[in-house]
Amino acid sequence: MIGCGYLGAVHAAAMAELGHEVVGIDLDPLKIDTLAKGGAPFFEPGLTELLERGIAAGRLSFSTDIEAARGASVHFIAVGTPQRPDGSADLTAVNASLRAVIGVLTPGDLVVGKSTVPVGTAQVLQREVERAGGSLAWNPEFLREGFAVRDSLEPDRIVYGVAPGDTRSAETLDRVYGAMLTAGTPRMVTDLATAELVKVAANAFLATKISFINAMAEIAEVVGADVTQLADAIGYDARIGRRFLNAGIGFGGGCLPKDIRGFIARADELGVGHSLDFLRDVDQVNLRRRDRVVDLTRDALGGSVAGRRVTVLGLAFKPDSDDVRDSPALDIARRLHAEGAIVTATDPEAIETSRPIAPDLTYRASVHEAVLDAEVVLVLTEWALYRQLDPVIAARLASPSAVVIDGRLCLDAEQWRAAGWRYRAPGRLIDRSRELLAV
Repeated sequence: MIGCGYLGAVHAAAMAELGHEVVGIDLDPLKIDTLAKGGAPFFEPGLTELLERGIAAGRLSFSTDIEAARGASVHFIAVGTPQRPDGSADLTAVNASLRAVIGVLTPGDLVVGKSTVPVGTAQVLQREVERAGGSLAWNPEFLREGFAVRDSLEPDRIVYGVAPGDTRSAETLDRVYGAMLTAGTPRMVTDLATAELVKVAANAFLATKISFINAMAEIAEVVGADVTQLADAIGYDARIGRRFLNAGIGFGGGCLPKDIRGFIARADELGVGHSLDFLRDVDQVNLRRRDRVVDLTRDALGGSVAGRRVTVLGLAFKPDSDDVRDSPALDIARRLHAEGAIVTATDPEAIETSRPIAPDLTYRASVHEAVLDAEVVLVLTEWALYRQLDPVIAARLASPSAVVIDGRLCLDAEQWRAAGWRYRAPGRLIDRSRELLAV
């Protein structure tokens, strides 16, 4: 497994769990030392246990030396493809990994790409691998942070991209994923280009679905409708479905924003940028939701946040993760701080990953410490801890007539209003008459 970041570490542990002998390779000695001791360098439920079992069974090891991969018959490339300033994918790590693998390749070995790359990349890499006597396949990943272990061991589909007529590579991957295929996991064999497109197309569709309901939230606010009820109603249509139809502050993380921008950049390079013009709007709708929550906070405090006490519940881009890459929650917290707010933030897992990016925020480990004397409380990551927070207890700790802004539309609005809170949420009707009575 070349690359032991989020994708590589989880996939390596999963392959060992399936009974394969696995060695993970990465240039970062601290990361390798952590993994070799059975620790996860990032938060992912269930990963530590998986690592410990693989290491204890003698099937899983880690090294910084590419020579440790010599003798393996299947080489997965699972390195990052970060976004360049122009939105395109940086393939530096992919190309370097391929050169390293070719140095230890034995004729007949299979190199398998798992990294998310621009369509057409595999065809270029294929020629290099074949010159070294190996073959290349592309096997896109579909991991969801917070569910990556389950997604690795019980995927909803497995896709192999192979060269025309290359049945041997598909047969090799059938042996790698034998247990999953026996359990009934759907398997598709495609050409290389289709396999490359599957991941970015899936993420583009999910991003579009999320931005669609957020666009509806913009309209709902103007006409006095409730976007949550709207989503429930249209979600009953089986062609639409309710999943990923949740309005709020939008998507973030290391996949959806990067992948749709990289997809747009690649389409432009291919001369078909007009085909993905809608994704530019998807990206803009998503970013506007952050603006909206900042506006709601400003409005709740009479037009300015300067010198006012604001508490942010949640920093990770989603629950069950410590990932703050392109996190809407952390971005909103930083914007409010830049406008002069006294921002106190908390998260069950993402405080330490947030500190280097936003060192000027005040961090508190517990939610009760965080809401103390708050004038506005923003729920920006829908951790169960925040969804289940007792509004009566929180009201005793916060300032009188405090406002809660439900950025993820995950709270019981009536319950919070009954506890004395002024409740706000993007895309949800405000019952001003009741709040005037409360005030």
